[in-house]
Amino acid sequence: MKAFIPALLLAFLPLTSSAQDLLIPMDETQADHLKAYGAVYYALDLGMEVDWLLNYRGGSFLAPGVDALATELRIRGVSFELVSGGPILAEVESPAVNMAAVRLEKAPKIAVYAPNQTLPWDDAVLLALTYAEVPYEQIYDDDVLDGRLGEFDWVHLHHEDFTGQYGKFFAAYRTQGWYQEQQREAELAAEARGFEKVSQLKLAVARAIRTYVAEGGFLFAMCSGTDTFDIALAASGTDIVPAEMDGDGFSSDAVSHLDFSQTLAFQNFTPSFNAMEYEHSDIDVSPPGELRNPLVDYFTLFDFSAKWDPVPAMLTQNHVASVRGFMGQTTSFRRSLIKPGVVVMAEAPGRDAVRYLYGPMGRGFFAFYAGHDPEDYQHFVGDQPTDLNLHRHSPGYRLILNNVLFPAAKKQPQKT
Repeated sequence: MKAFIPALLLAFLPLTSSAQDLLIPMDETQADHLKAYGAVYYALDLGMEVDWLLNYRGGSFLAPGVDALATELRIRGVSFELVSGGPILAEVESPAVNMAAVRLEKAPKIAVYAPNQTLPWDDAVLLALTYAEVPYEQIYDDDVLDGRLGEFDWVHLHHEDFTGQYGKFFAAYRTQGWYQEQQREAELAAEARGFEKVSQLKLAVARAIRTYVAEGGFLFAMCSGTDTFDIALAASGTDIVPAEMDGDGFSSDAVSHLDFSQTLAFQNFTPSFNAMEYEHSDIDVSPPGELRNPLVDYFTLFDFSAKWDPVPAMLTQNHVASVRGFMGQTTSFRRSLIKPGVVVMAEAPGRDAVRYLYGPMGRGFFAFYAGHDPEDYQHFVGDQPTDLNLHRHSPGYRLILNNVLFPAAKKQPQKT
């Protein structure tokens, strides 16, 4: 044990006396953009602090130049450079450039809200976390209602239907075993919690998550986990679920009883009451037929001030300004239904189609990212999961992983 302690201390000594920092570049020189995020998380988990250099070489990272981290970077196949960090920080902090250094202080504790049931689709965030080697804990309804959200800094919502309509898969898949099992398990879970219907259980979960955000948590959601969350909250005082899903039908005056003061991102939307329609509301916007092609469908990231708007700047760091589009049950958000004060971070040019947004809520933040899988243009039920070994430089997946590191940042003052 006595011999081990000095060896451990040596691992945290600088590599050399002249180059005392490690620069993890995030521009085109990076060998594996996605694993770089996991390496930064690893450094934070070891107690190191890392500077996120916003808008510097694609949003690079400056870390202490210690052997343990350099060895780990090599093992993970992540490119790094030995540098003297002082001149780089001076350049980044210069008032003449749109750059900034944000200090990452701790490894955030991450939860993924997802069922244990095996469903015939993957989840891009689970794929990203697993590939990047970022640890997470999987939670679901009982964990949320038992008050466990406060244990986590960052919560991701799985491809979920918070309206209690089982993803609006009734028309196409109601005879499939996985659909019937999903419905059976949801109904048993609702009954065990004393709810008459699944929609009531999911509303209670959505309310608990909303409280978590208001109290300082960070929420990230993709695809149907975005709009169904707000739809469920808005419908808290009425019934929007067709009889095919819960047996009693929706309220005839449901639209007039929607309460948009409860939602995070959207307002003035109209739910779909048709059980046979694969759509939850008019929030979702799909690309027109002529653009429904991975070769021409794309969206652009907004350019934010790194010094004055650090939050959206962090969430949009990338090595490209345009990202290939990808579809999902919720492919994009109708701009006219987004609440004032919510920040649009990416849109499909020339269309009423917002792809990525964020907003503060109480002491916390939420970010909604439309689409299902950034590297599978139109992911169908039953398709094989995406192999991220083939997409190490994916800008669409980078947007997911920006969100993973965001809670690690030193608290930033909000622009007034």
